[in-house]
Amino acid sequence: LAEAGVPEAKAAEVARLVRLTVTHDPADDDRDGQVLCDADLAILASPPSAYAAYTAAVREEYHFVPNDAFREGRAAVLRQLLGLPSLFRTSYGREHWEATARYNLRGELEMLSTPVPPPS
Repeated sequence: LAEAGVPEAKAAEVARLVRLTVTHDPADDDRDGQVLCDADLAILASPPSAYAAYTAAVREEYHFVPNDAFREGRAAVLRQLLGLPSLFRTSYGREHWEATARYNLRGELEMLSTPVPPPS
């Protein structure tokens, strides 16, 4: 950003916000962080076909991970998300996305928990 002429303070804020997407845990008074984290997680509340495409892209991103390990790791992530009191930090996100996101996460977790039959 500095090479593009963005002032140092703005570049530092952008870097802070990007790092925040690792934990999705902005402070209660961090409106920019709350909005960005909600936007980053909004895919979780997609319609079924878009959510399926998202999960396929996640699997492709981790193509090098064996299936059993991926299923176990992904299920752990989903359980962690479902254990949060709220996925979204803004009232808009909670009102418009929370229920659908939890539905999608539970569905994906159920699919990951279903035993895969051995190849025939």
